[in-house]
Amino acid sequence: MKRSTVKELLSATEKNKEVLLKGWVRTRRGNNQVAFIAVNDGTIIHNIQVVADLTTFPEELMKRVTTGSSISVTGTLVESMGKGQTVEIQASKLEVLGDSDPEVYPLQKKGHSFEFLREIAHLRFRTNTFGAIFRIRHALAYAIHKYYNDKGFYYLHTPIITASDAEGAGAMFRVTTLDLDNTPKNEAGEIDFTQDFFARPTNLTVSGQLEGELGALALSSIYTFGPTFRAENSNTPRHVAEFWMIEPEMAFCDIHDNMDLAEEFLKYLIKYTLDHCVDDLEFLNKMVDKGLLERLKFVLDHPFERKSYSEAVEILKQSGKLFEFPVEWGLDLQAEHERYLVEEHYKRPVILTDYPREIKAFYMKQNDDGLTVRAMDVLFPMIGEIIGGSQREEELVKLQNRMKEMNIPEDELWWYLETRKFGTVEHSGFGLGFERLIMFITGMSNIRDVIPFPRTPRSAEF
Repeated sequence: MKRSTVKELLSATEKNKEVLLKGWVRTRRGNNQVAFIAVNDGTIIHNIQVVADLTTFPEELMKRVTTGSSISVTGTLVESMGKGQTVEIQASKLEVLGDSDPEVYPLQKKGHSFEFLREIAHLRFRTNTFGAIFRIRHALAYAIHKYYNDKGFYYLHTPIITASDAEGAGAMFRVTTLDLDNTPKNEAGEIDFTQDFFARPTNLTVSGQLEGELGALALSSIYTFGPTFRAENSNTPRHVAEFWMIEPEMAFCDIHDNMDLAEEFLKYLIKYTLDHCVDDLEFLNKMVDKGLLERLKFVLDHPFERKSYSEAVEILKQSGKLFEFPVEWGLDLQAEHERYLVEEHYKRPVILTDYPREIKAFYMKQNDDGLTVRAMDVLFPMIGEIIGGSQREEELVKLQNRMKEMNIPEDELWWYLETRKFGTVEHSGFGLGFERLIMFITGMSNIRDVIPFPRTPRSAEF
């Protein structure tokens, strides 16, 4: 007999038929005559109840049906007489597939802190909260590919190992095959990377953007969706060392086209989740963040406010708020500033543009004022910046001059500069941190809880 999932059984219209179910025991209750076993297989947040007549099953077998054990049940799917469920299974055959010692199984029927569950990340998928989060994560990943495919974008696989630092920040993980206990040295006493695998220093990528631009300048519209790495010693609820990024790049697009795409894209993803993950969102709204559904619908229902960085600075300075970090033109905005603009001043998502050139990357299009660049940041409630992007500088001389100012060697990015020599066009793009998006859509407050196995300073468990 073919196995049916819990999700299939709970939505089945045909009753009084024989079914086969396999899953993990969440709870067991009952009396001397009957056992009520709640079984879940991860396909839906809800359990299905299995009713076992204890007079028909050996006592030794039923002792093994404990929380965390895996079982196979054959029985009849019938209409349930109990509250909170439409169907249940009257068991005729039951087999324990894998035992679970109730004395040591860490997920008992009680509340567990997220901090504790991070310590047992190999098991936290079995909880209602993390089952919901990772089903939503899957749905969003699918929706991202669907959105860009339907818009005619091409999915480009940019390298994970790279010799360039796209952000110019230097916080990169080194990739090497050299013997760290006996590293070869050159005549100057420096590490001799010519003996390394790639014969030069290489790192894990911090962004696929630069390579993405190369694809867009031939294919018109591309997107990347892959892992990125930042070797920042940041122990905050918003930072991990390994995370996933979505980075579209579009030829023949200016900053306004870029903003339009970012707003449409975010609203599409939120609506997709509301349409396809109702049960999981309702659970998270009830148990994690009681304002979650209202906030998601709020973002859908309001156009994003579009203002310049300079306007935002003036609003912040005149707000009368005592911010922890100073507000001055030329300083980067902090999360507290961004959230004030979104949550208190405009009361809607905000896109800020035209940031000071000195606090932004070398590749951003320079404005005629000589002071600002065509950068854009999308700010969300609870999160602050969720998207960062820009129109890219397509003029070769301006790009070269900017690289000199920032001490970025031209010979390392010769291939990037050549796209400005042969048929250059205006183009734009942005980066969306996948985990930041999931935090917003699930209401989770710590990024470590929306990625299966978080990588943080001094922590690479699992």
